[in-house]
Amino acid sequence: MSSSGVYKGLDNLPIKETVLSTIDGEKGKLYYVGYSVEELAEKSTYEEVCFLLLNHRLPSGSELADFTSRLVEERRLHPDVWSLLSRLPPEASLMNKLKLGVDLLALYDKEADSVDKNSRMRTAIRIISKIATLATGLYRLSKGLEPVEPDSRLLHSSNFLYMATGRKPDSLESKIMDVAFILHAEHELPASSTAALVVASTLSDLYSAVSAGIGALKGPLHGGANERALEMLMSIKSPEEAQQYILRELGSKRKIMGFGHRVYKTFDPRAVIFKSYLEKLSEVKGDRRLLGIADKVEEVMIKELGSKMIFPNIDLYSGPVFSLLGLDKELFTPIFAAARSVGWIAHVLEYWEDNRLIRPRAVYVGPEPRKYIPIDER
Repeated sequence: MSSSGVYKGLDNLPIKETVLSTIDGEKGKLYYVGYSVEELAEKSTYEEVCFLLLNHRLPSGSELADFTSRLVEERRLHPDVWSLLSRLPPEASLMNKLKLGVDLLALYDKEADSVDKNSRMRTAIRIISKIATLATGLYRLSKGLEPVEPDSRLLHSSNFLYMATGRKPDSLESKIMDVAFILHAEHELPASSTAALVVASTLSDLYSAVSAGIGALKGPLHGGANERALEMLMSIKSPEEAQQYILRELGSKRKIMGFGHRVYKTFDPRAVIFKSYLEKLSEVKGDRRLLGIADKVEEVMIKELGSKMIFPNIDLYSGPVFSLLGLDKELFTPIFAAARSVGWIAHVLEYWEDNRLIRPRAVYVGPEPRKYIPIDER
């Protein structure tokens, strides 16, 4: 809190209770409904994590099969949505188009404004399913390619990768994409989740809340950081040049993307998991360049700023992983949005259980009350 009583950035200011996730920033731990992300990434699937976040418990075998089937059934978009989106400028921001796409989906959902729990859950499943089709289709349209029809035989994250590349992923690629979706699914109350909550607190609909989340996620200090982190790694020609680059950037007081976090005071656990999969993927692809550069950047940064509790976050390693999977950086933040849609929705549904309009105040620092002066007397 500042001397004027302003909580800039709402740092460490709770605005809701939640069972969805908790972060231990000192120990570098993240839990979804009590389960560590390390264990979920190793043993679970994105479908199961979605069920967990929406229902606050793990599903039975039959419940998971039914939930997965419902996600698969909702993958296709109304033809009118594609007709409208295909006319958008190909060079326009994918995140802007994704936000528009979500708003369009609401127009074709007869339950969009329904308020009973069952209707809201059905709408939640539609959004989680369709946003993946939206993101990949818009990505391909921006490259002058036709969208790829979803494959009902593939799980959600594998199908996302297939719809983006047009190529069926192998077992390692499928596992990595599933882990990516799990690690991006939920993270308490970052800016995008908070934006979604502010909209939802007015008792607006789920589509509007998710659209707000996408708008916040687009920013380079949030979801857009992964693109800039990869751009940095790509600009460094070799691990040998990494130290000189980092020292030069720090000397110029420029921010190094992929490092530091508002909550974590040590390694982001998601970064540790992603790094292990980057090592595996780099080995299989026979391309260790980005891994080598990222390793050196991490080493130099920890030496220079580790004492200030600035460590790698998920953005340092997610970009190289996605790049080796054959995805362009323009799709990185939409991937984040597609995965995080369940987190946004779960927070909204939880908040609606005891809703209160979010209406903060501002500390006025302007002039004292004064009289209006007619324009010809100024």
